[in-house]
Amino acid sequence: MTQEFDVGARLRELRTQFGLSQRQLADAAGVPHGQISMIETNKSSPSVASLRKILGGFGISMSEFFEPEAAANHQPFFTPSELRDLTSLLYQDSDPSRRRIAIRQVGDAKAHGLQILHERYEAGADTGNSMIEHEAHEGGIVILGELEVTVGSEIRVLKAGDAYLFNSREPHRFRNISDRPAEVISACTPPYL
Repeated sequence: MTQEFDVGARLRELRTQFGLSQRQLADAAGVPHGQISMIETNKSSPSVASLRKILGGFGISMSEFFEPEAAANHQPFFTPSELRDLTSLLYQDSDPSRRRIAIRQVGDAKAHGLQILHERYEAGADTGNSMIEHEAHEGGIVILGELEVTVGSEIRVLKAGDAYLFNSREPHRFRNISDRPAEVISACTPPYL
């Protein structure tokens, strides 16, 4: 069994490394002051959006936060086993609908300024009621099953072969409302994770 990543300890380590107090980091990230303390003591698990905001204060990506030892890989080709698993860094919380999502990244997204992902949504998977918003553009093609995609006020169920492309500043959400798995190949620039 793999050991669970200690988000609080890693955040405290980074904050100390950057010489910031909890209050200074909260101010820089635009989050409530108490939130940093709650995360560092593991009394609260941050949402992806909150953690991304906090990490913005350090200028590091989510994957750098969760895999600080990962060496840059400049190879041009990748086998399925060489894709970087981002699932645990995104969906560590106890929401069962988010634990049904698996996300794997091709290579070093930050080095290329482009994130290419293989996403798998099991039946009932949902990125959550809280819509996702970030500074980027993203697109993807459904390659298996069906996936409900919400962008702003528009909702569409996409089937294999259907695609999406939008400004990621628009609130968005992905849900598998079918009884079969759905898979998507997507890209995001600049990298979100």
